[in-house]
Amino acid sequence: MLRTALRNVLAHKARLVMTVLAVCLGVAFVSGTLVFADSTAAAYRAAASKDFADTAVTVTPKDPVPGAAANQRTGVLDDALARRLAGVPGVAAVHPSADGSATLNAADGTPLRVRTGANLAAAYVPGKDGKDSRSPLIKGHAPAHSEEIAVDTGTAAAGHFRIGDTITLATDGPVMTKRLVGIVSTKDTRVTAGGTLTLFDKATAQRLFATPGHYTGIDLSATPGTDPSDLAQRVTAMLPAHQAEATTGTAQADQQARYVNVLTRGYEKIPMVFAGVSLFIGSFLIINTFTMLVTRRTREIALLRAIGATRRQVVRSVLLEALLVGLAASAAGFLLGLGIAAALPDVLSSETDTLPHGPLVIGPRPVVAALAVGVAVTVLAAWLPSRRAARIAPVEAMRTAHQPPTGRSRGRALAGLALLVLGTGLLISLTGAKDASEANLRSAMLGCAVLVVALIVLAPLLARPVIRLTGRLTRRFGITGHLAQQNALRDPRRTAATAATLLVSTALVTGLAVLGNSTGQALDRQAAAGLSADYVISTGDTMTGIAPDAVRRVADTSGVRTANAVTDSTLVIGGSVRNISGIDPGTVNDVMQLAFVSGSVKDLGPGRIAVSSSLARENGLSTGSRVNTRIGRQQDFTKYTVVGVYQDNPVAHDALGARSEVQRNAFLPHSVQRILVRTDGGAISAATEGRLRTAVGNNPLLKVQDRPALVRETAGTMSNLLTLMYGLLAIGVVISSLGIVNTLAMSVAERTREIGALRALGMDRAGIRRMIRLEAVTVAAFGTLLGLAGGLFGAWAVGALANGAMEHYSLALPWGTLLLVCLVSLTIGAVAAAVPARRAAALSPLEAVAET
Repeated sequence: MLRTALRNVLAHKARLVMTVLAVCLGVAFVSGTLVFADSTAAAYRAAASKDFADTAVTVTPKDPVPGAAANQRTGVLDDALARRLAGVPGVAAVHPSADGSATLNAADGTPLRVRTGANLAAAYVPGKDGKDSRSPLIKGHAPAHSEEIAVDTGTAAAGHFRIGDTITLATDGPVMTKRLVGIVSTKDTRVTAGGTLTLFDKATAQRLFATPGHYTGIDLSATPGTDPSDLAQRVTAMLPAHQAEATTGTAQADQQARYVNVLTRGYEKIPMVFAGVSLFIGSFLIINTFTMLVTRRTREIALLRAIGATRRQVVRSVLLEALLVGLAASAAGFLLGLGIAAALPDVLSSETDTLPHGPLVIGPRPVVAALAVGVAVTVLAAWLPSRRAARIAPVEAMRTAHQPPTGRSRGRALAGLALLVLGTGLLISLTGAKDASEANLRSAMLGCAVLVVALIVLAPLLARPVIRLTGRLTRRFGITGHLAQQNALRDPRRTAATAATLLVSTALVTGLAVLGNSTGQALDRQAAAGLSADYVISTGDTMTGIAPDAVRRVADTSGVRTANAVTDSTLVIGGSVRNISGIDPGTVNDVMQLAFVSGSVKDLGPGRIAVSSSLARENGLSTGSRVNTRIGRQQDFTKYTVVGVYQDNPVAHDALGARSEVQRNAFLPHSVQRILVRTDGGAISAATEGRLRTAVGNNPLLKVQDRPALVRETAGTMSNLLTLMYGLLAIGVVISSLGIVNTLAMSVAERTREIGALRALGMDRAGIRRMIRLEAVTVAAFGTLLGLAGGLFGAWAVGALANGAMEHYSLALPWGTLLLVCLVSLTIGAVAAAVPARRAAALSPLEAVAET
């Protein structure tokens, strides 16, 4: 039986290659993603090691006790301490630093590479040789006084800066103007991954980020042979107790590596989704391939049974074939996965987030995963055909022709209907849901999965009525169309299995497309409905404020009708941290459209807040409720009265308070974080935006956005979903094409005599090709129709979750996308049939009829 299995694999290698390719795709995504994650983490660790290669120990100040002076944190790190540390045995050099953050404007006046935690600023501190080894100069000279700066090469290139240019920048407040005098290189991964580095002279950096004469950290390099841990202990003994601490460079590199591991895990999600979908869809191709192979070898298997082969041996023979195919697919998929791993850094990188490149790291995990996934999926998918092969009786060897199954089965019908009722029941039960809770999401995912499985089980039973319905179109092509329809109906199980790949991919894409389009439009309507202002000027976080004189300048800008300041802060309520907006109750209606369910915005004041509908629902609040909460930097919880509940509004955030109340407790006291601007006649233009940017001093920390830009930003949250949707469509296209090619190729081989008879009766080669292509299109249309039905129903039911959480949600069909899905699916059928159709047309009538 082993020799028989090997012979069968070699005899059908051309037909099994399609199965190998299908499994290969899934294995490639799995192994490629794992190799990519390991390689990226290794590249980050290597870069981090380079960052700290010359740093044995770093001295940093400890956080001051509550209530201490603001300058106490850095007051201990000064030149006197640096000189004492230089005398510690084992210290080779001392590198004081004054670090912070700075955001720059590019040459065109727009903020440059704004990225949280990656807009670095530091002091240029030269050593004994007059150079700062951490930032070697490439061009120009080091900043010598407060009006000069240097930047790294990446920042200079992205901002189109040249030596001598005037650059506007900001650290945490007003705009500053500096002259670029130097360009440096850096190994810091935060900068090389799309951030910026700005260097000031030592005195300026100390004034901006510490206090005059003091530093934010002191790096120590060690003499050869010195153990960093021992050095850290000696340094700790020199430090003032409870004011500073010493950390080894290795510990800092390990800490950054742990952060990198968290970062790279996020990059695995979308490729892993592609892997799961491709393996799931590919399993139907495997089942179909082995089912057809078993069907074609009925007489052969019957003869083996007749000469003494047991059922167990037949099962083992088929599973051994699957094992060999799985091994081949795993090997090919692993090699393809290496290519995917090499390409992913460029695919996932952006202008502001560049992943590091490095050698591929091939550990045991991706190798084992490739073998386990490829072999397991192939063997499991071949198990059902192997059981069917074992049931072939020896008497089957005496039959001259195999009768294809009808696809009708009472057990299949009952099982399919039971699954259909269960899936639809789960989805319909969500129609009354009021939020997208974790439990509701699990029910939705389970319901969709059960619905798809039900359609797959029922597909052989649905094949006849659906194909007869679509046959009205194919019959317009005359006898070739009629024969194509009959060929598709000849074996409903095979037709259903071939169409299953398109069914799954079409259902996924349709459901995601409808949900994405509906949610995107709902977010657009919600953003537009909640905002009366024509422009929003914002800081983007609660730790940065807009200068009071900038608010006045905006209000006095030509073309501005009104400018309303808003203070943003945090609200700790019900164990979670939410956002609260401090507004002027008397004028807020000029710039916000607030729809109150109960209460009124005019009742806001000291000790009184309003909450959104979702926040009220989650915490059981209503107008008149008293709630324990904490705003901003408040140390203790305070009782607040809820004076109103308003419909969810992204502009108003989760809660509203009087601006004076929120400002008093904000992290940046008496500050504002947004200015909502109404223009004369609602005018929106580049000139108006330019005047507003000028009014706020072209501060790169501030965003100036008009209403359409805000809507686009809100819609941008759907970009990952769209990426996923089109990726799934591409996977479905590839695997479905392989399935149709495989099925038609075997079908042509089975119908050799039939095709020869048609040629002998006068059908020309063009007619044969047309018949095969129409058969493929018919199968593709069948899978597409079932997938569309399942996807639309699933999207309608799952949309109830969003409908309960979004006031403006309604089902919106993306007709263009749905039409594209249909056209792509039908094109798949036509293109995939090209090779089998050409082979069928090339058959010689006499030779074909003569075959037995």
